[in-house]
Amino acid sequence: MKKQPIPYKSVLQERTAMFLQFPTLFLIFLISAFPSLARAQVITVNGAIPPEEIGLVLIHEHIMVDWIGADSTGYHRWNKDTIVERALPYLKALKEHGVTSFLDCTPAYLGRDPYILKRLSDSTGINILTNTGYYGSGNNKYIPKSIRNNSPKEMAAHWIDEFQHGIDGSGIRPGFIKMAVENKEKLSEIHTNLIKAAALTHLETGMTIVSHTGEDAPAMAQIKVLKEMGVSPKAFVWTHAQNGSVAGYLEAAGQGAWVSLDNIHDRPTTNANDPGSIGWYVKTLSELKAYGILNHILISHDAGWYNVGQKNGGDYRGYTDLFAKLIPRLKENGFTKKDIDLLLRENPKSAYAIKIRRFL
Repeated sequence: MKKQPIPYKSVLQERTAMFLQFPTLFLIFLISAFPSLARAQVITVNGAIPPEEIGLVLIHEHIMVDWIGADSTGYHRWNKDTIVERALPYLKALKEHGVTSFLDCTPAYLGRDPYILKRLSDSTGINILTNTGYYGSGNNKYIPKSIRNNSPKEMAAHWIDEFQHGIDGSGIRPGFIKMAVENKEKLSEIHTNLIKAAALTHLETGMTIVSHTGEDAPAMAQIKVLKEMGVSPKAFVWTHAQNGSVAGYLEAAGQGAWVSLDNIHDRPTTNANDPGSIGWYVKTLSELKAYGILNHILISHDAGWYNVGQKNGGDYRGYTDLFAKLIPRLKENGFTKKDIDLLLRENPKSAYAIKIRRFL
């Protein structure tokens, strides 16, 4: 008797049917078949972690900075042991507040040292993220003269290489792009190239673009360039937005961008309109909560700052005002645990996960 032909099933159909019976195998199959599904990760100085492990985050801080300029700075300028010893107690203090992750926003040619960051991460157990990119603020002093006029493609090639292979032969990969533009209404040619390079790098790597910006106009100018380059504003963090306006925050958040209010301090002041003061944060965050855009807001201190060249690093500012001063005041003004977790856990997890965000 002649056998009937077996109905055709694609390999994908057969494997899917089999793997549906075994969820773990099915997940492995999906990741191997569709690599983009495996890109949901956060890159720390000790490697990739799932976004869920980022936990409680300070999204904009510094361990050290070297203001001498791009063409004079380098590892020869500081002693790693001295800086680790100086910074370590401040990071250990964060453990008491449950902090699990820390973004070091010191860029290349301004004191970035992945080796120091890894030692501090290993000593504290805190996930530390470092960055790639160039810092254009300060009249381009912190970009080497030899590369200031590079094309966006040339800049991006170096940033992508650091993401793929590590920084300065360390094997330590950046977890985000840190760049800077001048706080001016119109972007210069160099700074337009910086944001274009950041866009190209994002489209290749999925790293979030964290841009030292300031007021509304340069933030909107950068968002415009990103959209023209095919990058969604969801990939953009408007850094130092405390120098902007609530109207600007609403416009940026409405397009999907992240608004970073990152200068929390407890300086002696009675002026609640002083950006960065505890009173200003309570007033501003309450207003943004009322507008319903708290899910686009990031907060941090912009503290630390071991200053290379100053005795013992100068006046090192700690990272605890947010927990000791701001959170109690927010709770007094109606902020719930869910609100605070949104600012310090959920938003950072969404903002800094490796993910290509296209503008379609």
